[in-house]
Amino acid sequence: MILKPSIVILTFNSERSIADTLQSVASISDDIHVVDSFSQDRTLEIARSFNAIILQHAFESYSAQRNWSIDSLRFKYDWQLHLDADERLTPELSKEISQLGETDEITGYYLPRRMHFLERPIRHGGLCPTWHMRLFRSGIGRCEMRKYDQHFYVTSGKTRQLNSYMIDDLRMPLMEWTSRHNRWAEAEVEELTSVAEPKYIQGKIVGSPVERKRFLRDIYNGLPLFVRPFVLFFYRYFVRLGFLDGPTGLIFYVLQTFWFRFLIDAKLYEKRREHASEVRGPTVATGDLPVGAGLKDRRPTRRNQSPVAKEREAGSLS
Repeated sequence: MILKPSIVILTFNSERSIADTLQSVASISDDIHVVDSFSQDRTLEIARSFNAIILQHAFESYSAQRNWSIDSLRFKYDWQLHLDADERLTPELSKEISQLGETDEITGYYLPRRMHFLERPIRHGGLCPTWHMRLFRSGIGRCEMRKYDQHFYVTSGKTRQLNSYMIDDLRMPLMEWTSRHNRWAEAEVEELTSVAEPKYIQGKIVGSPVERKRFLRDIYNGLPLFVRPFVLFFYRYFVRLGFLDGPTGLIFYVLQTFWFRFLIDAKLYEKRREHASEVRGPTVATGDLPVGAGLKDRRPTRRNQSPVAKEREAGSLS
């Protein structure tokens, strides 16, 4: 029996990209669900033209929206394929999915993703591909409850990797892109300094693509603040040949690899100073804390909770 998935697409003011996303899945499913966070542009009009099933739900976080979709939608088929509004399947990936057979042993598939930035592909820097669990059997897949860089996972069964790409086509202006990264930096800081200890996908040197990514991220997080963004930029741009992506790549690596990660460190440093001022009194705030101070003993109070939960755009970079 051929595997046929129901499609879930998260949207918010996604008129620039949603038509291409919907067109890319039209050949593999007639059960397409658009979960919209009350768009104010032509997103829903375009979705209706593709006969998509539209539900609107207030946006709390990416993880919450994705798990709400898993729990609340009435799916026609036993498999689910989840996409963001700026992602699309290549014709090769659509064909590969349409040829998959049903199996009790395999419960999830990792899809390779390639980014397009300023209308050009990012092919180097260790970012082509990145791997994402997006196709899984209903009742098996969930999205981990992280505030940033959340991934889907399966609770049982075996997984496989597909060969053909999906495209993450970042068409938004740089002003919007950097604004989102500012909010995502807030989310990452809250994630790193949270008192709660939710169950995440654990980093493993030998494991799934996402587990290996988490293992490398754990190493990165152990490096000193303000040093690690330089290390990461050097690694991606020079060691992993990011410079071959040309001027567009230079903009991408400086902003996404260096500036974004430096901003996270700056916000972490700011949080530490605020926390030290609350715990020890206002005099401490006049002096600098060591840059390499640990995170776990300097967590912020909940009243300083980030406003990132109010973000309503659908789609995320990793």
